[in-house]
Amino acid sequence: MRDVHPFLVLSPRNFNNTTSLVIGLPMTTAEYNADNPFAVAIGQAKSKAGKTSYVLCHQPKSFDWRVRGARAHPLKRLADLPFADICRRLNQIIQLG
Repeated sequence: MRDVHPFLVLSPRNFNNTTSLVIGLPMTTAEYNADNPFAVAIGQAKSKAGKTSYVLCHQPKSFDWRVRGARAHPLKRLADLPFADICRRLNQIIQLG
């Protein structure tokens, strides 16, 4: 992914602050994800009018948020229902529990 993209952080804040790492899932507005069974549509992208924002459950990643200069998204938190759907789809892949 080029440019700056939102990222759904799944790791707890204490872990993130202690290690400088975040673990989570990238987000995109690429339209071809509409047919992807592991991409969860979470609504309209705020910065791109008319585009749907997707969380890519099949691409878990980690990175050093301090080195990258990452900052919290203005929305701060995803609603409970889409978050539960994202966790369910991720668990289909990694089968944690």
